[in-house]
Amino acid sequence: MITQKIAKKYFGTENAIGKVIRYDNKTDFRITGILKDIPVNTDRTQEIYFSNASMKSISNFLSRDDTWGGINSETHCFVLLKPGVTPASVEAVFPALKKKYYVKKPSDQDYFMFRLQPLADIHFNPNYNGYVEKKYLWALALVGLFLIITACVNFINLATAQAMNRAKEVGVRKVLGSMRGQLFWQFIAETTLITLFAVLLAYGLAQLGLPFINSIFKSELSINFLNNPGLLAFIIILCVAVIFLSGAYPGLVLSNFQPVTALKGALAKEKIGGFSLRRILVVSQFAISQALIIVTIVIAGQMSYSKKTDLGFAKDGIVMLPIPQGDSIGRLRMKVLSNDLSKIAGVEKVSLCMQAPASDANNTTGLKYDTRPKEEPWEVNTKYGDEQYLSTFNLKLVAGRNFYPSDTVKEYLVNETLVRKLNLRSPQDIINKTVETGGRRALVVGVVKDFYNNSFRSDIAAITIASSIRDYDNYAVKINLNNIKPTMTAIEKAWNATYPEFVYSSEFLDKRIEKFYELDTVMLEIIEAFAAIAIFISCLGLYGLVSFMALRKTKEIGIRKVLGASIQNILWMFGKEFSILLIIAFMVAAPLAGWAMSKYLQDFKYSIQLGAGIFLTAIAYTFVIAAITVGYRSMKAAVANPVNSLRTE
Repeated sequence: MITQKIAKKYFGTENAIGKVIRYDNKTDFRITGILKDIPVNTDRTQEIYFSNASMKSISNFLSRDDTWGGINSETHCFVLLKPGVTPASVEAVFPALKKKYYVKKPSDQDYFMFRLQPLADIHFNPNYNGYVEKKYLWALALVGLFLIITACVNFINLATAQAMNRAKEVGVRKVLGSMRGQLFWQFIAETTLITLFAVLLAYGLAQLGLPFINSIFKSELSINFLNNPGLLAFIIILCVAVIFLSGAYPGLVLSNFQPVTALKGALAKEKIGGFSLRRILVVSQFAISQALIIVTIVIAGQMSYSKKTDLGFAKDGIVMLPIPQGDSIGRLRMKVLSNDLSKIAGVEKVSLCMQAPASDANNTTGLKYDTRPKEEPWEVNTKYGDEQYLSTFNLKLVAGRNFYPSDTVKEYLVNETLVRKLNLRSPQDIINKTVETGGRRALVVGVVKDFYNNSFRSDIAAITIASSIRDYDNYAVKINLNNIKPTMTAIEKAWNATYPEFVYSSEFLDKRIEKFYELDTVMLEIIEAFAAIAIFISCLGLYGLVSFMALRKTKEIGIRKVLGASIQNILWMFGKEFSILLIIAFMVAAPLAGWAMSKYLQDFKYSIQLGAGIFLTAIAYTFVIAAITVGYRSMKAAVANPVNSLRTE
């Protein structure tokens, strides 16, 4: 069965039913049904389905009933429960099922366990290659909420700072009979107009930014209120919340003015939301900004650590070429192409292998060591490569030798972690001992220095390396980076000459490894954007505060200058005030951001440390940004003619 999209792609307007397609250039299949196109909001994006009976034509291993002894990403069993049947009642039967079909001897009792996995849980579950954990989505939502709060705080800050300019308006309206409630709703109406305009502007910006979001998330999101009433409801609720969060306090303050006092212009600063209130608001804004700066520094530091840390093997300049599967003369062609690739100018090494040393496609199984009667109570990661595997990836031997050329498992290499897990005293102790993995028993002839076999979120596994031509999936080609283009052209030409009936593809190993941290890179880009927005909003609030402060202290500045104060003294008067506020904001932000980032780094088995340097860098950035923001307005107040300042007062 194929989807409508695939039917149109290969057969156009013709009826695809009964037509034949060839899978992997090996097996012919007849189309018996057309499926409705798969929706975009699903992890199940497969568009071609074979019957289970056809599996024998594709893979003898996967078609066998006893392949349930292990886990394979290509094999899934979906179970639809009958109405009224609970998962717990089904799982209660599994122990008896295990005992009947899988426990051949008492030691097998601990090796098999079956349970139901809810399909709805997989998308956000990292144990099943879920795209993203929910906690990261909640974190981004929380950051978005902080940005809204920062904007609302800024609005309150600036609105109350401008209250003096509207005092007489309020006084006149009250004299003409306006009630406090009417004035309050007038200011709410003004806030509503501003908010609605902001929503329209935000909608336009969101539409412009959506292609970028879809490209980094590899999604097909759209903003359609008619098809998504939940989104429309969210926007309405958010809009109402912002209106009242932003407008309620300024409305209450302005509508509370006494008409006589307002008309005289004798309002006390405390009546219009005094300087202390604005201090609190600025502290709140910069606490959010500093927290986002700390988050950005930590994630960027971890990404840099992931890129620059020695992985224990060479990853630069290595091109991975997939080997076509299901080829009846594959072994001969593998060796022919391997030989042809090694003759290309610019190619330094060629290895046939299952995967690179670090890969998200791994094979794990049990291990039995030497004369020990039972398998070890941990799994081993089995890797397969030819005798060039070590030299191509620059893996280091710490004991023994490399294995000799062979097409089957005759000798093993193991890593240092495996030696430690076996509780051996030194790597030399395992040399010439036998190990058995996946039913293959052979001598250990060498021990390689530990290397990272997955992302930094995982511990280094116990690893065996052996030669087995039937398990090779890739060519690993190490090239000279000084002559990339002609070398890659020659590699493609050689590959197409060997496999003319297959589509050529290649990928540099360092790019493949970067995909381990694809989500973290996306998170970093989003957090950087959020931090920039928060800093910009905070700077607006800070500029409003320094303007209010300069206006409030006009007479004081004039007197100080008459009495001999220098420009530096005046600037320090402003700088001291805001330095205290930024330090208070830092004392609020640092513990919260530090706690959040410690949780983030706990996801990594190997990570950077949350040292004092990170927090000092964050506050240094904040001081520089604040100094630039405050500098212009402070300097303008400091250089003003004191005669004009005193005359104005």
